[in-house]
Amino acid sequence: MYADGKFLFYDHYLIEQIKSKKEPEIQEFFLLLSVCHTVMVDVSDGQINYQAASPDEGALVTAARNFGYVFLSRTQNTITISEMGTERTYDVLAILDFNSDRKRMSVIVRDSNGRIRLYCKGADTVIFERLHPRNLKREATEEALDVFARETLRTLCLCYRDISHDEFEAWNKKFMEASVAASNRDEALDKVYEEIEKDLILLGATAIEDKLQDGVPETISKLSKADIKIWVLTGDKKETAENIGFSCELLTDETTICYGEDISGLLQTRLENQRNRAGSTSHSSLRMNEPFFQGSRNRALIITGSWLNEILLEKKKKKKKKLKLKFPKTEEEKQKQIEKKRRAEAYKEQQQKNFVDLACECKAVICCRVTPKQKAMVVDLVKKYKKAITLAIGDGANDVNMIKTAHIGVGISGQEGMQAVMSSDYSFGQFRYLQRLLLVHGRWSYIRMCKFLRYFFYKNFAFTLVHIWYSFFNGFSAQTAYEDWFITLYNVLYSSLPVLLVGLFDQDVSDKLSLRFPRLYVLGQKDLLFNYKKFFRSLLHGAMTSLVIFFIPYGAYLQTMGQDGEAPSDYQSFAVTAATSLVFVVNLQIGLDTSYWTFVNAFSVFGSIAIYFGITFDFHSAGIHVLFPSAFQFTGTAPNALKQLYLWLTMALTIAVCLLPVVAQRFLSMTICPSESDRVSEVSFLAHIYLQASAAVKTAIVVVGNYPLVRVCTAFRAVTGVHVKKLS
Repeated sequence: MYADGKFLFYDHYLIEQIKSKKEPEIQEFFLLLSVCHTVMVDVSDGQINYQAASPDEGALVTAARNFGYVFLSRTQNTITISEMGTERTYDVLAILDFNSDRKRMSVIVRDSNGRIRLYCKGADTVIFERLHPRNLKREATEEALDVFARETLRTLCLCYRDISHDEFEAWNKKFMEASVAASNRDEALDKVYEEIEKDLILLGATAIEDKLQDGVPETISKLSKADIKIWVLTGDKKETAENIGFSCELLTDETTICYGEDISGLLQTRLENQRNRAGSTSHSSLRMNEPFFQGSRNRALIITGSWLNEILLEKKKKKKKKLKLKFPKTEEEKQKQIEKKRRAEAYKEQQQKNFVDLACECKAVICCRVTPKQKAMVVDLVKKYKKAITLAIGDGANDVNMIKTAHIGVGISGQEGMQAVMSSDYSFGQFRYLQRLLLVHGRWSYIRMCKFLRYFFYKNFAFTLVHIWYSFFNGFSAQTAYEDWFITLYNVLYSSLPVLLVGLFDQDVSDKLSLRFPRLYVLGQKDLLFNYKKFFRSLLHGAMTSLVIFFIPYGAYLQTMGQDGEAPSDYQSFAVTAATSLVFVVNLQIGLDTSYWTFVNAFSVFGSIAIYFGITFDFHSAGIHVLFPSAFQFTGTAPNALKQLYLWLTMALTIAVCLLPVVAQRFLSMTICPSESDRVSEVSFLAHIYLQASAAVKTAIVVVGNYPLVRVCTAFRAVTGVHVKKLS
């Protein structure tokens, strides 16, 4: 009646046992699934729809429904179930909530006969600690859990306990007091929960397939080739996490796997050596640079949440309350206590540094059985002790802390809900989109931003430093080298549009090549495109350009005579010549820096130059001077100066001296020491020529230039799938 028509189950023995009702434990198993949850039900058009906080919980309730135990409705104090066609209502006496520390959820219900029973489901590690000593099914259940873990399934253990009326009344009194506690309410509730969740009877275990999305192995493989360290933080069992690592190709057969227990000795030895070096002084945080591992770098680390707490000294020790008299501490005792805390903090910090250093020597790190708080802690450790940008990606509410802690948070919108998406900086529907976000758009964004910054500094140094050189010839009178309106419009109209378009649309290689060659991403990790060296190069380039723009027109204007017999060497003509040369140089320079040419880029470069001439001739006209005589004083300067061929030759010489060294340097750089993107672009160009060639000349292709032949041939083969032959 309520079962899903699409549901298929092939174990007929289980179905027969449920129908025969001969095995009470099977009945209790599915009854627990239909009762112990926080799912809400919605009935529309006679159809039951479940609204669950997590897809796992919804899947378990749906499974119970398909086996005849249907969750129908709930109120604040009751829950109604259809058990094999018989409708029953249970009184909900208490709900012991799930959280990341408890790793379990319980519900206490009372049936129509007055029997009180606690149903509990949770992780095997916490359930097995609370089982009754006599549990016949424990060994079989552990074997089944191991099988499920090897199949990368997410598991839960189910158990129950009968509670007497007197025991419940006594416990309920404590529960109500803890529920209304004004302070430390969560701790008080956890303590009360512990009192009732004991001596449990194991019913069995469930396993849910957490299927990887399409493209996950390929994405992780490409990110690894881009020298991106990948850490997996999961709440699954160690076996499940390890098998997930193999399924997504994070781990391979050649990978040397280290477990937390294996490296505890390394960390302890390193810490003792550091303390011996530092002695008892306050410099106990001295670090040793030698690596933890020797030999192969294809190494992976798998650790658990409990080991992480112990090794990083995050585990809180429960203090036993003892009745003792308190005496005021002396100043010496206070000083000793402060010193003790300081040393403990330094010890903890050093241990955390050592762990991060060791983990970063591994190709991959998998942290299993970790809580949301521990996920955030691991991310924070990497941020704190490594100069690296962290990105956290997750799809569930338990990933929110991690996503918020990382520099960049990415949420995947799926069946786990929208909490991760709402807390993230970026969101998408598939994990495989991450490779495009990083290797394509992230890399392009970095290149564009670096080009924008370098050019912005260059053009403003070239513009501003001319005033300094001019001040040596005007007696430091603060007279400007350019017209006032040119100074106003230089960064607004004459040189802004080309660099903005480069910052928005430029790309050194196509998106397909960016994905095919992940190593191109490394230049951003090493800050190769913008650093102090690049900044001072831009400063020096701008200074040299300003020297050329000032001194070549200045030298050309000394003792000169125009074609009309008038001397063009006046201040206003010099200002127009220098300004015109500057506009040409900076716009053609951004043209040289542009890798991806479109009509818009070409229009912006030549359009900026055209705008300069249009505005200059307009501002230097007699008409606007008549209207605003005090604001426009360069009347007729541009028309008179720019009709002199001598000045055009001066500007041509200035532009050539500024740009030809740049062209020569770029040519030599690409020929002698090409970058990775230069090689890929060259190979892509050769591949394009090859694919368009006729069939008669497709047997070989000449590779020219000084590129390493092996690397070029390998890249060419990756692009075209064709072997390259070098002709003698």
